[in-house]
Amino acid sequence: MTPESPNARVERTAEIIASELACRRLAKSHYENFLVATVLLPRRLRQHFYNIYAFCRTADDAADESASPQIALEKLAQLQSSLDATFAGNPPSKNAIDGKSLETDLFPALHHTIVVHRLDQSPFDDLLSAFRQDQSVNRYESTPQLLDYCRRSANPVGRILLKLADAESCENAALSDSLCTGLQLVNFWQDVARDYREINRVYLPADRMRDSGVSENMLNESTTPAPLRSLLAKLCDEAECYLNAGLPLAENVPKWLANDVRMFAQGGLATAKAIRAIDYDVLRTRPVVSKWGQLVMLAKTMLAKTILGRS
Repeated sequence: MTPESPNARVERTAEIIASELACRRLAKSHYENFLVATVLLPRRLRQHFYNIYAFCRTADDAADESASPQIALEKLAQLQSSLDATFAGNPPSKNAIDGKSLETDLFPALHHTIVVHRLDQSPFDDLLSAFRQDQSVNRYESTPQLLDYCRRSANPVGRILLKLADAESCENAALSDSLCTGLQLVNFWQDVARDYREINRVYLPADRMRDSGVSENMLNESTTPAPLRSLLAKLCDEAECYLNAGLPLAENVPKWLANDVRMFAQGGLATAKAIRAIDYDVLRTRPVVSKWGQLVMLAKTMLAKTILGRS
C-alpha cells in the first residue's frame, strides 16, 4: 500500500475509533514507562503514538511473556501476518491467537496512522525480526552481531518517530540510529545481572569477554570481578559515544521531538553515570537513575520547551 500524501485525511470510522480506544487503554496501562514518552508530544500526534505503541507492546509481550519460545514464535507469526495485511490495506478487525483475542484489536487504528503519516513497513518488520531472534539467540559472539540486533530492536522506534515528525532524512536517520543504539547498549550494561539470572541472556559480546579475561561463570558471582568491571567501563564509554553522537538530532527536528531527543539522551547518559557511581558492580546491585534525577531531567526539558515555545 502506498498512501497518497503525507498527513492525509482519512475518515475515522466507528471501527477505527473503537480500535483507537483499545490502543489508548493499552498504552496508559503501562503508564509509568509511558508518561515521559508522551508528555511532550503534540496533542495531534498522541493517538497515533498510542497506536504504534500498542503494536510494539503487543509484540514485545508476545516475545517475552509467552509460555515457550514455540508459542512466542506462533504469536509473532500471527502478528506478522496481520501487519502484512494492514500495510496491504486490509487491517484485520479482530486479531486472535490460539482462538483468543489479543489484548487490543489494534490494526484498524494502526492502519489509520500508517495512511496519515505514510509509514514504511520495514521498521515494524525489523522489530518483529528482533523479537523472533530473541526466541533462539541468547548469546552474541561479536560487537557487530550485537549492533545488528540493536539495528532491528531499538533503531526502528526512532525511525518511526522521525516519520511522525515529518523529519525523515538520511542525516537524521543516522543520528537517530546512534541515539537509539546508545540507549539500548547502556540498558544492556545496566541489566547484566538481571538478563543473565532471570532470562538467561548475555549481551556482552563473547569476543570482548575473552579479550578482557571475562568468563561467563563470573556472572554467577555476588559482586562484579575486576575484569568484568574493566570491560563494562569500556562498554559504557562506547555507549556514551553513541549517545553524544546522536544528540545533534535535536537541532534538526521539531521542538517537541527535540525535547524528547534531549531527554532520552540525558537519560541514557545518566544511566551510564549511575553504573560508574557503583564502580561497575552491576552484579551486586542494579544501577538506577533516582526518581529525583528523572524529575530533574523532565523539569529541565519542560522548561526548555516553555522557553523555546515563547521564543
